[in-house]
Parts: sequence; structure tokens; C-alpha cells
Amino acid sequence: MQAALAKEQERTLLAQKGIDEREIRLVELLDLYTRLEEDYNAGMVLSTGQKAQVGVLNQQILALRRQIQRLNAALEASEIKDREDEATITDLGKRLNQALASKVQELTRYRSEFFGKLREVLGQRRGIRIVGDRFVFQSEVLFGSGSALLEQAGQAQIAQMAATLVEISHQIPADINWVLRVDGHTDAIPIATAQFPSNWELSSARAIAVVKYLVEQGVPANRLAATGFGEFQPLDPRPGEIANRRNRRIEFKLTQR
Repeated sequence: MQAALAKEQERTLLAQKGIDEREIRLVELLDLYTRLEEDYNAGMVLSTGQKAQVGVLNQQILALRRQIQRLNAALEASEIKDREDEATITDLGKRLNQALASKVQELTRYRSEFFGKLREVLGQRRGIRIVGDRFVFQSEVLFGSGSALLEQAGQAQIAQMAATLVEISHQIPADINWVLRVDGHTDAIPIATAQFPSNWELSSARAIAVVKYLVEQGVPANRLAATGFGEFQPLDPRPGEIANRRNRRIEFKLTQR
């Protein structure tokens, strides 16, 4: 619809340009016609050639006026269609926003249920907390230092999350295009190993490791996304080990794709 509107507006501009050009030509012809008429009214006798020129001018002026009338009609029709298309796009946008808001609200309900059951399963375990609309696992709960290998204790935690997600997913309507986003974050301490040249690679590898294990636990792969943020989205911007521990984390967010 937007593309069609753009084409229609382009045709409107071309029609307006055509009108402008013909109006300029009409002014030139009328000026010439007026000069000839003034000469005639002043008592000058027009030659046969001048009389023929006047006849041609009359025909050209009449033709131009007809062309301008047609172009004005086309321009008016084009402008009306532009307004109708814009009204249609506005209406479609409102309806789309309403539909999206409804789906977001519905997903929010399942997210709350998911979070509630995770609280019951995970309890008040150390290294796991809720920040806004995300579950946050400290990296030490899941991985060793500088490693992207999911340890056994971490596997147990993720398995519980997977079981809860699979249970909730059966209740989510098929028309809600949801996804569990797994975000890997590191602290600001640089890493430069053969396996992980930077914190980008480490954070991404950890997110991918968690996603792969969730798939092994029965979570559909098309409902998962792995993202690595490196050190660039810290929870705590202060220097020091306390801030570093908070910033080394894996976040889980149930959201709409």
C-alpha cells in the first residue's frame, strides 16, 4: 500500500509538472496573440502570413487549454486517491497496532505465569534473580571462568527452566509468535584466547551453549534465540569485582518475535 501510494504521488507530481509547463507555453502564446491583436487594433493591416499565424495560435491556445483541463482533472483524481490511500494506510496501521497490542498483552500473561512457576522451581537460589522482565543467571552458576562449557550444576538449573517453558508453551496460542531470548553478557575484563579472541565470542558461545541444551531438553529450536552482548550492556557500570560478578550473566526473556 505504501509503494502504491508513493507511485500515485509520483504521478501527481508529474501531472503537476505537465500543467506548469503547459501553462508557461500558454502564457507565451497568449502574449504573442495579444501583440498581434494590438497591432491589428492599432490599424495595421495584417498580411496573409500573419493572419495564418493568428489562426494557428488560436488552435494552439485552444489545444493547450484542453490539455490543461484534462491534466487538472487527472491531478484532482490523483490527489483524491492519495487522500483515500493515506486514510486506508492510517486505518490499517491502527488495526495492526491494536492487534499487536492484544498479542503483546496475551503474551505478557503467559510470561507472568512462566516467571511465577520459575520462581517456585528455582526458589531463592543464590546467583539467580529477576531484573525487570528477565530471569538473570550469574555466569558462575552455569560456567567456569573463561569457559563456555555448561557445567553439570548449570545443566540442572537450565533443565528445570526448560521443563517449565515446555509446560507453559503448550498453553500459548499458535498465533502468538513467541521466542525465548538467551542473552550472554561478560564483564569488562578483556579476554584474548585462541577459542575466544574477545568477549563477543565468549558471550555468544555461552548463549549458544544454553540454547543447545534447552533444545536437548525439548524446547523447540524455532522458539529460541541466542545473542552475545560482550561487555557492552553492563548492569553495574562501576569498576571492581562486585560489579564484574553482576555483569557476568546469562539473561532469559520471553518475548514476541
